Amino acid sequence: MKRPLKPEEQKIWSMVAATVHPLTGRREPKKAMPQTLDAAARIEPKRPDAKAKTLRYGVDGIEPRRKHRIAKEREEIGARIDLHGMTQDRARAALAAFVARAWDDGWRAVLVITGKGVQGDGVLRKAVPGWLGAPELSHIVAGISEAARHHGGEGALYVALKRRGRV
Repeated sequence: MKRPLKPEEQKIWSMVAATVHPLTGRREPKKAMPQTLDAAARIEPKRPDAKAKTLRYGVDGIEPRRKHRIAKEREEIGARIDLHGMTQDRARAALAAFVARAWDDGWRAVLVITGKGVQGDGVLRKAVPGWLGAPELSHIVAGISEAARHHGGEGALYVALKRRGRV
């Protein structure tokens, strides 16, 4: 998906484009209209980014270094759960029990496999981060992040758990 150029990017592009001349026998292309932003657009607050530090469900993302250690398996993934084929109610109950049990067992990271859905818009994929941020699990979950490709990529989540003594 293309995004509009920022004003500073537009300025730099204009400077570069001014140094380019058409080949002999070719006509000069039409000049693009500069993009101007009205005052309301400049003041508009930024929308939350999908990969921002704090996810929209109130659960923080895993710190980049820790996520890297988990992905490279330098920090052990204690357990895995596959929610494929489950209904939302069954998946939520299974997830809550799984995370609580993993935390009780002292695991610091687990893998939750949700699947991507038919067109990348899976119901469980969208719902699981919200469930992990719910009050009954938020005291256990330290953060969540999309898994590395070899662990399931977009169809899986790393869930970092808090230490047992730090509730």
